[in-house]
Amino acid sequence: MAKDLRKQQALEYHAKGRPGKIEVVPTKEAKTQRDLSLAYSPGVAEPCKEIAAHKENVYKYTAKGNLVGVISNGTAVLGLGDIGPEASKPVMEGKGVLFKIFADIDVFDIEINETDPEKFIQIVKALEPTFGGINLEDIKAPECFVIEKALREQLSIPVMHDDQHGTAIISAAALLNALQIQKKKIDKVCFVINGAGAAAMACIQLYVSLGARPENFQVFDIKGALSRDRDDLEDFKKPFANAKPGTTLDQALKNADVFVGLSVGNVVTANMVKSMAKNPIVFAMANPDPEISWEEAKNARKDLIMATGRSDYPNQVNNVLGFPYIFRGALDVRATGINEAMKLAAVKALAELAQSPVPDIVNLAYNTKTITFGPEYIIPKPLDPRLLATVAPAVAKAAIETGLAQYPITDWEGYTTELNKRLGLDNQVVRVLNSKARRDPRRIVFAEADNVKILKAAQQVIDEGIGYPILLGDENKIRNIALANGIDIEDLPIFDPRSDAMEERRNVFGELFFKKRGRKGFNAYESRKVMKDRNYFGCMMVETGEADCMISGLSKNYPDTIRPAIQCIGVEDGTKRIAGMYLMLTKKGPIFLADTTVNFHPTAEELAEITRLAAQEVRHFNITPRIAMLSYSNFGSSNSEEAHLVARAREIVKKQDPSLIVDGEMQASLAFNNELLKDNYPFSELVDKAVNTLIFPNLAAGNVAYNLLKELGGSEAIGPILLGLKKPVHILQLGSSVRNIVNMATIAVVDAQIKNEQANEEAIRRSKWWKRLKKA
Repeated sequence: MAKDLRKQQALEYHAKGRPGKIEVVPTKEAKTQRDLSLAYSPGVAEPCKEIAAHKENVYKYTAKGNLVGVISNGTAVLGLGDIGPEASKPVMEGKGVLFKIFADIDVFDIEINETDPEKFIQIVKALEPTFGGINLEDIKAPECFVIEKALREQLSIPVMHDDQHGTAIISAAALLNALQIQKKKIDKVCFVINGAGAAAMACIQLYVSLGARPENFQVFDIKGALSRDRDDLEDFKKPFANAKPGTTLDQALKNADVFVGLSVGNVVTANMVKSMAKNPIVFAMANPDPEISWEEAKNARKDLIMATGRSDYPNQVNNVLGFPYIFRGALDVRATGINEAMKLAAVKALAELAQSPVPDIVNLAYNTKTITFGPEYIIPKPLDPRLLATVAPAVAKAAIETGLAQYPITDWEGYTTELNKRLGLDNQVVRVLNSKARRDPRRIVFAEADNVKILKAAQQVIDEGIGYPILLGDENKIRNIALANGIDIEDLPIFDPRSDAMEERRNVFGELFFKKRGRKGFNAYESRKVMKDRNYFGCMMVETGEADCMISGLSKNYPDTIRPAIQCIGVEDGTKRIAGMYLMLTKKGPIFLADTTVNFHPTAEELAEITRLAAQEVRHFNITPRIAMLSYSNFGSSNSEEAHLVARAREIVKKQDPSLIVDGEMQASLAFNNELLKDNYPFSELVDKAVNTLIFPNLAAGNVAYNLLKELGGSEAIGPILLGLKKPVHILQLGSSVRNIVNMATIAVVDAQIKNEQANEEAIRRSKWWKRLKKA
């Protein structure tokens, strides 16, 4: 059932809304008749004439310089084999998405119905005027070698077959660092390579470029060891046919230093690993099952360094670490190709990056305090935001030094700044949170489980490993909804707070609740009765530790969901009120908006507290808050009470936390127009700083702004995120999508992780204080 469900979800993902994963978006105004006249006829004739006069002007007047063709004939698609060009299209679109989100490179995917190498070469060659670069993809060996070689020789733009060189570049960087840690020299070590396809042979050739000796390789293909007596070897395999006839994999691995697997799963045993030389290196990169599992290999040898192609273990060899940034650097200097020097530059940049201190956002993503260079960190993590500004310049410099650059860069500092501006942290933030949630999933109460969106979201939460859903509601109704919609909830716990089976638990929760609210409007009977309400019951599950967090509000008014959370759980120590905040994923990066859901007309003191709570939450995203406190007034330009209120709130915030970057009162346009701010208010703390947090003077302003941004600004909203509660309860918008529910579940899990860590730290602090007190 689960496998079928994943299939159904994958099909729904690709088919929903606009089919596929990519679209073309105009980059110039195209609204008025004048705009259209400039975009097409007659205005378009002018750039056409300029390009006809000087062909290089095509980079000035068209998108060619930032456009890569992802091209395949569908003969070797993933692990599916020769499934044809049409069936390869979802993969090629996916590759285009990766180019865009990691390096801001635009892509047209082209699937060609041609298996004859010569004809394929001629078709791609004819496409050269369109593209700034060509990424060949999923073409079977040995044709891929012939095709890539011919196109590299015949085209004057960068060409790379990522299936060959991507794995080679990433694994080579990992190899350099592994050899350094194991104190081995690349020209001395003995290699065993299992697999002799496109990726494996590219790996071998790149290792040789780094100093490995061809005679130190023993290579195996599907027919066995490459040996001199075989008459079926292609020319590119012959230099590595060093094995004795009949050599088996277990024989070859005896006293070998390095094993590289690009073949099939489970062909290497623990005993084979035990037979390897001291301080061995094993790169088991078959997917989804490596040649030997991480656990089995590490249990066999404590002195082992291991890498796989999997994201759930350390040292993942992932092609996304390479191709977006290699093409970015090549495009930015208008390189005429991608040569060995550029690939080696990428290798060395990746290897050196792994040895440098890891930023907090990466530690957050992988749920660790500090990731440090060593046996379980020999290659950068895919979510490391430094990759673009590290690998792309290294590749660009190599292109310049080897004479392939037509547009050399001279201002490298400016280039690095430009690269960092290319991508906002929007996708990065979501990926980081998702990864962190998966590292330490928590129990999530879904209070409205008799809703098909909630059940779909709960299933996705399970499939992605984000958390462990607990469903509240009538069990028969929930199961019928799930069955009717093909949703697998077989293993999920379902509790109906109204059922007789829950009476004992309701009574326990009611007694605890009565102790909290006995003098605040509830009598003993009402305290027990209110536990039939799913929001109260769910909040008490969180309060008593039976669950870690709760999601509700999809079909109830906001106050009806917040009230149980405040009454059952309460606010954080030192906090007088809660607030609501939205995270908006915009082209400028993540923007946090508060308060958008709770406080109607806050006082200056309350507005200061909202600001403090928002700043605290923004820091939990590993982002330094830079806060604009908004009004219709700019720094005293209005003498109204509301403008003064915002100014007073800012003064209170600065007294409480002088280090916080916050200013106001100010108009929203000023917050995002740095030149205007600098020219008119150079004293502002926000000059030359990108604002990422907006504090609104009242609920109406915040809610209106959030809804306008969401509907008109092309921004995705995550929230509302409740600020100030002791334990995580988060409220959905009425009618939230499944995606929004999953995003909120992710935030709830990360929130639970953080609050648990804080509670543990506080317990340790109190324990130390008590011990000191007893000694005194």
